[in-house]
Order: sequence, then C-alpha cells, then structure tokens
Amino acid sequence: MMYPLPMSYSAEISRSNPTAFLFLIDQSGSMADHAGNLNVSRAQFVSDALNRVVMNLIARSSKAEGVRDYFEIGVIGYGGSIIHNPLKGALSGKVFNSISTFEKFPHTVEDRVIKIIDNEGKQVNDRIKFPVWFVPEARGNTPMRDAIRTAALEIASWCNDHPNSYPPTVLHVTDGESSDGDPEPIAEHLKRIVTEDGEVLFFNIHTSDESKKPIKFPVSEIDIPDHFGRTLFRMSSELPDSIASAAREKGYSIANGSKGFFYNVEPIEVVDFFDIGTRASSDSLILR
Repeated sequence: MMYPLPMSYSAEISRSNPTAFLFLIDQSGSMADHAGNLNVSRAQFVSDALNRVVMNLIARSSKAEGVRDYFEIGVIGYGGSIIHNPLKGALSGKVFNSISTFEKFPHTVEDRVIKIIDNEGKQVNDRIKFPVWFVPEARGNTPMRDAIRTAALEIASWCNDHPNSYPPTVLHVTDGESSDGDPEPIAEHLKRIVTEDGEVLFFNIHTSDESKKPIKFPVSEIDIPDHFGRTLFRMSSELPDSIASAAREKGYSIANGSKGFFYNVEPIEVVDFFDIGTRASSDSLILR
C-alpha cells in the first residue's frame, strides 16, 4: 500500500496482526575499523547489539505456552557488490521470519564471559550462553541506495500482506556515505509505504569515533555539519509518541518534531538506538 492515510500508530499487535522490524546494516569495509575505544570492530559491535535486541524481542513475546508471533524480523546487509539477507540456515530463505523461528533456530550459541556485580558489591566474571543469529561482515564500498531500494520492495510486500498491522520499522546503521548515488529519493519512497495504521518508520544512525559533535534526535538539520548528515536527517521519520516516550525514559531530550536520527555517535549508541526503535510497538499495544 502506498497512499496517504491518517497516521495513528495505535493498532493492537497480535499473532494475527504482527508488526515487523527490518534491520538495514552497513557491511562496508570501514565497518572493520575499531568501535571507538572498544577492543572489537564496528561490525562486531553492531552484530552483538542486533543479537541482543532479538533476544529482547523473544523475551517480550514469551508466554507460558511458548513464544507468540507478535513480531517478524528481517535483516538486510550491504557492502561491496552484495546486498543480501545475511542470516543462516532456517532464516536464510526469506528476509522476514517470525520471532518464534528466531527462537528455535539461532545460528550458534556462544559461551561468553561478562562482568557482573556480586552480592558483596565486587565485580566478577560470569559465564553466559549467548545466541547468535547475525555475524559480522565487512567488505568494499557502501551501496546504500540499492540497499534501501531492496528494503522498500520487502517492506511493500510485507505491508500488502499485513494491511491492518502496526507499520514496520526500518532501523538503518551506517558509518559512511553512500557510494552508489543519492539515497534520499528511495528513502522517501520507502516512507510513503503504509498500512492502515500509518507510514513505515525509517530511523537512521551514523556511527563514528571521530571528534565531531554527536547529534541525537534533532528537530532540524541546522546543526548537522555536512551534506551527508543532512541527507540522513531528511531520510529519517519523526518519532511517534511511543518511541518518544521510550527515548525520554532513557534520558534523551525529545521535542515536538524530533526525528529518529543519531549522527556521529559512538558505536555504543547502537544499543540504545535498537532498543528505542523496537519500542515502536509499545508493550501496551500487544494483546495478551
């Protein structure tokens, strides 16, 4: 569907009318660079953040009888000449898969060591099982325009199949500028795709470890220092009320007209970006 409708973002989310999240991930060569002061690459950090948000969505969907399919998740990665679904195994056949399929079919489960605070207030190491669906990749240039075109085709098909659902949310992570032309016209096309509940939401985060001032949830492009940043700002959707509330709860300053856009932020901000973006489907909308 691609016609204008009143935007409500209030449709109840149920197994018969799920919502969807599409993660659009820059996998160009620069994503192999270190993630700020962390001892991992940007690609690895984004991978871990995405795997964590999948775990959180599984937890939000879990009931006594099992995982209910309130959500469908898709991933599109792009780098060099490749634009593809990077997931493996049972999740590789199509872009969107139900949350219960993710729960059943992780690519692998890793043993990881994390630091926790024990009962005596001391920091100690703890071992956990960490399911992995998305693995890091980094190659070549940044075909962002074609990647957004691919996302738009998948989103349009999903909306045609789910006309009554809370609209899908696209969460785009990049650390560089498009190498295949201006992505803005395609992004505008994507944002005009709708369900009966509203337009598709498109949020963008530009990660960097440079010294430029970070910008989070801006209302205008006046303080954005370069052409590419201003393009990403214009590509981004305004925050619906449920997402604005989630951002405020995390301590962000949100004004009327704030857009779902982070610019020149540290990779650690990806964690908040994913968590806030997936609150587009407020738990209060989910049928029990």
